[in-house]
Amino acid sequence: MNLQISGHHLEITPALHDYVTSKLERVTRHFDNVIDVNVILSAEKLKQNAEATVHLSGKDIYVESIDEDLYAAVDILADKLDRQIQKHKQKLQDHHRGEKMSHVEAE
Repeated sequence: MNLQISGHHLEITPALHDYVTSKLERVTRHFDNVIDVNVILSAEKLKQNAEATVHLSGKDIYVESIDEDLYAAVDILADKLDRQIQKHKQKLQDHHRGEKMSHVEAE
C-alpha cells in the first residue's frame, strides 16, 4: 500500500503521521488489493477536515470527515473508510458467488 499524507494549512507532525498510518492499517487488514491511499488533512478556524481517496483495483473510494478535533476526524474517517471497503469487498464476493451459481444452473 502506498500511503501519502499531506496537510492543507496544517503541518503534518510525526505523531500525526503515525496516528493516521496506524488507523489506516485496519483498512489493509480487511482488503489486500489497496493500491494507493491519499490522505489530506486541513484546518479551518473551528473545523478540522480529513479526507481520503483509496485507489483499489477497479474502483476509487472517497471519504471525508469533519470534526472540531483532528484526531477525532481521523477516527471517523477510518471508520467510514473501513465500512466502504468492507461493502466493496462484499459486493465482489457476492458477484463471484452469483457467477458460480448461474454456471451450475446452466449445466
